[in-house]
Amino acid sequence: MVVRPRSLAFIRLSPYLKLRLQERAMNTTGGPNRFFDEFAKLMTDAAGAAQGVKREVETAFRAQAERFLNTMDLVQREEFEAVKEMAAKARDENERLAARIASLEAQLQATAPADDKPTPRGRAKK
Repeated sequence: MVVRPRSLAFIRLSPYLKLRLQERAMNTTGGPNRFFDEFAKLMTDAAGAAQGVKREVETAFRAQAERFLNTMDLVQREEFEAVKEMAAKARDENERLAARIASLEAQLQATAPADDKPTPRGRAKK
């Protein structure tokens, strides 16, 4: 028959680990305080190991995601914004030049004699 201290009743540990902790508590001097000290050390070590594993998993995931995205011909946000701004400037410039051409054509038509018809491009008057 295994005597289980009341303090372990609410903790979910494997039966082997519970038994080892009970044995340590009974065999060492200091009684229950020593047991809790050992248990606290065990949990501290487990928490540290879990944090290390978490960092390793995050690093591996980021590296894998970056490798995957590099194979997909995607652009970075900064590059996209720069090209978007260049396209907007080019569109504005195009509209400005189209308006200027229209005004120059209107001036040309106003100053041209009425009987002189413009010739099609590529053909010269004889």
